[in-house]
Amino acid sequence: MRAPGEAQGRREGESAVDSTEMIAGRHAVVAALRGGDRVRRLYVARGAEPALQQEIAALAAERAVPVSLVDRSWLDARSGRVRHQGVLAEAAPLEYADLGELLAATGGEQMALILALDQVQDPQNLGAIIRTGAAAGAHGLVVPARRSAGLTGGALKAAAGTAETFPVARVTNLPRALEQLKRAGIWAAGADASAPTPYWEADFRRPLVLVIGGEDRGLGRLVREKCDFLVRIPMHKGSPCLNASVAAGILLFEAVRQRSCALLPRSDVP
Repeated sequence: MRAPGEAQGRREGESAVDSTEMIAGRHAVVAALRGGDRVRRLYVARGAEPALQQEIAALAAERAVPVSLVDRSWLDARSGRVRHQGVLAEAAPLEYADLGELLAATGGEQMALILALDQVQDPQNLGAIIRTGAAAGAHGLVVPARRSAGLTGGALKAAAGTAETFPVARVTNLPRALEQLKRAGIWAAGADASAPTPYWEADFRRPLVLVIGGEDRGLGRLVREKCDFLVRIPMHKGSPCLNASVAAGILLFEAVRQRSCALLPRSDVP
């Protein structure tokens, strides 16, 4: 889907020359192998479980990818803080989708569902949001090029393979991107702790982009102003703010619930 190349979605500051990244973890590596030709070499820990070795060997043979057996300490040193589960892949970077491509992925559906993140800088959060978005049937994700986590190894590991097929568009200016989505008929709903409307009272049965801010700062002023309406997730007094991926999951599946109920006969609606 996002094959290696020289698309405009290249990581900010990255040159046109080819580069590599390390993918850690069984699900992320297997998904990368199945998703295309970007994996260049595999490293498997000596003594790894036989099922893992067999699965990796079979997929590597299909893709003609060389496999090296290495000590687990070698994997530890190269995976950083990401749990490698006995396997690492050296691969071309996963490219970002263009915003126009993401819009095209909705297929002009009346119920388009997109996520947008503002100032979410934790790769684990980004990966979890990608995984949740894929599970909810969302069409893709929009992230800003600055002050935002990217598709790094930690994010790919947390996404558990879903990042290979879930479109992620990286944009220079998020408020401008929201304007483009709105011109395409998509409503922008921002999550804001001070909003008067609890999320379950909002109408998500429309083409929608759900805009989630970072835990520390929430939505930036310009992004908030571009939202058509704001919703809050009520919190018990004194509770810390929700993790961005948890907030995204709550709003995503509220949209799924509302849309599912809208398709049922009235007698079947709880």
